[in-house]
Amino acid sequence: MSRFKNEVLRLDAHIRTLRIGASLLVMLALVMSIGWWNAPRDLTIHVPPDLRSGSTRRWWDVPPESVYAFTFYVWQQLQRWPTNGDDDYPRNLHALSPYLTPACQAFLQQDYEYRRNSGELRRRVRGIYEIPGRGYGDNPTLRVRTVSTREWVVNLDVTADEYYASEQVKRALVRYPLKVLRSDVDPQRNPFGLVIDCYEGAPQRIASPVDPAATPAPVPESTP
Repeated sequence: MSRFKNEVLRLDAHIRTLRIGASLLVMLALVMSIGWWNAPRDLTIHVPPDLRSGSTRRWWDVPPESVYAFTFYVWQQLQRWPTNGDDDYPRNLHALSPYLTPACQAFLQQDYEYRRNSGELRRRVRGIYEIPGRGYGDNPTLRVRTVSTREWVVNLDVTADEYYASEQVKRALVRYPLKVLRSDVDPQRNPFGLVIDCYEGAPQRIASPVDPAATPAPVPESTP
């Protein structure tokens, strides 16, 4: 009888051990579930455009090259009027509003109304593109100036072309000094977490596209 009794006691002890192990696994699963539930659903990581060299970044850090790429992309789209400036300019302002501060959008709305009243938009086709030799890689410290961890000043050196019907009516080499701010208020509409706050200073005319160190001259506000 003692042999059967010992076997029953051994099985009871084994079952008790399994129950303790199962309880620990359930508790561990609950802790992991809580951690998974509290983890962020979306995480924006800014990766430098040039991946030929390695880069180590904090996930919350925004590198200057990403700020420049964002600014140039949004500003180029804003300045693109493919068919008629009267229609394209306000449509761009509405479509790109998540990437502009309210103050900048109000300023550009006034610019639109001024140009429309001056007859500078009707049947106008416009586009800007980067001047060769004046991109971010040619002079990074000039292109992006870091003011703080949440504010930058980006200098875009571009050529602005305008056409009326098939005739070119304007070509200007312009430097746009644009203020960029960090704003993670609407990741759904603005996944970049950056917004343009319009001009840090007046746009300037570039004397020559050949000399990157040339000092730009001021441009009248209506020219760019």
